Amino acid sequence: MEKSNRFLVAYSGVLTATLAVVLLTGAVGSGKTTFEEIDVQRLNLREPDGTLRYVLSNSARLPGAIIRGKEYEHPRPLAGMLFYNDEGTEVGGLGFSGSRDADGKVMSIVSMSFDRYEQDQIVQILANDRGGDQYAAGLVVNDRPDYSILSDLEEMQKIKSLPEEERNAALEEFDRNYTGGQRLFAGRGPDGTVALVLNDASKKPRIRIAVDADGEAAIEFLDDEGKVTGRLTPDSLPKAE
Repeated sequence: MEKSNRFLVAYSGVLTATLAVVLLTGAVGSGKTTFEEIDVQRLNLREPDGTLRYVLSNSARLPGAIIRGKEYEHPRPLAGMLFYNDEGTEVGGLGFSGSRDADGKVMSIVSMSFDRYEQDQIVQILANDRGGDQYAAGLVVNDRPDYSILSDLEEMQKIKSLPEEERNAALEEFDRNYTGGQRLFAGRGPDGTVALVLNDASKKPRIRIAVDADGEAAIEFLDDEGKVTGRLTPDSLPKAE
């Protein structure tokens, strides 16, 4: 009996080893595995050297800002996907969230963005819904500085650690000195107006082409204080023959 048991143990060991070799050899040889369905909270796509190129994640595990493979705090309560360049730095992505609270208030946002090198988004396609007629959607084009966003992230960390009054003053100063900003918006605003708005380098609107919710169309020219200095409407133009 003891001899028989030893034989069974040895046979079992050989069978297990053979199966492991077959499975491992097959996996390495094919380099491919097929699933009908898989549940994950986060999926990372990497190059053979480990460089991160893509993340698909739920809201709980979406990473902060990743620059050259290092992650920095950058909260954004969205699920979605993020794209990374050859150096492992974020270059854009798709984020989305949406819910209705206990009072029935809607909050829904979807954003597709494309970033400048080591900077924030320079092109963004956005849909922002607050329920009823209160939604905005459109295309945004931004200026961004010619330096790494890393310095801004580090500066914001310092600002957040300040007492409230100092923090608010520092945030205002940061915004005044920031050289980026929106240059173009084309889409629908919360008031139902559809518009093309062109801003100067100081983020101030200078030309606005719009059709409001009542169907009134106009082209407006604005000065650097936001005052309308010229306005074209169908009534102000020569009548077509």
